[in-house]
Amino acid sequence: MPVIKHPRIREPLCHEWDRKAQKCGLRHTVYAVNGDQYTGEWQDNLKHGKGTQIWKSTGAIYSGDWKFGKRDGYGSYSVPDPVTKEYKKMYTGWWEKDRRGGRGVYFYANGEQYDGEWRKGLRSGWGKMHYKDGSVYEGQWLKDKPNGQGVLWLPNGNRYEGGWKDGKKHGPGKYFYPDKGQLLEGTWVADIPKCGALVDFERDNATAPTEFPLPEIELHDPAAVLEEARAMFDDSQN
Repeated sequence: MPVIKHPRIREPLCHEWDRKAQKCGLRHTVYAVNGDQYTGEWQDNLKHGKGTQIWKSTGAIYSGDWKFGKRDGYGSYSVPDPVTKEYKKMYTGWWEKDRRGGRGVYFYANGEQYDGEWRKGLRSGWGKMHYKDGSVYEGQWLKDKPNGQGVLWLPNGNRYEGGWKDGKKHGPGKYFYPDKGQLLEGTWVADIPKCGALVDFERDNATAPTEFPLPEIELHDPAAVLEEARAMFDDSQN
């Protein structure tokens, strides 16, 4: 009985060439059409693992972790100085889906610095901010603004401890005047103290205390006052 041989089915050459062109594992520098260049690891034709990217348009460099084509993990981002052309580190820390996410330090062009938590590229969580004027804020953040509980130290030595909302002092708080030996304790609304009491605080250690100490006053418990007001309102309705 004659043996019939069937020809082997071969895939089109274009498929074979495409498969061989797929980038996977450690590769030398790969240049994009726009001039960007990447050196590092790949998986399924995507940047994945450790690698360094240089953007031609800005000269910026990212070196760190990648995940399926996006910066994800730990890495640093640097940009060239417009005058000296020397590279200055702008951010070092954790990334998530190509944006700052997790703990990291950001160096601003004006000399300010933030060290803390990030979410979706914005300061959110707990962090410490050093401002250009010498002020320092440490506390909670939400969408790039102080929000929650935090402390603000001013260059003159004064400080505020208390609530914040949308970047402004808001809610119960304490404002310390160490040079005068005084303390303002009260409630703030949009950076403005609406009510409170000013008392002496460590007056003996003050560098420029007031001429006379403040008279002592009896402070009422706000919760008790509120409960009493509610009781009076209920009695009036009966």
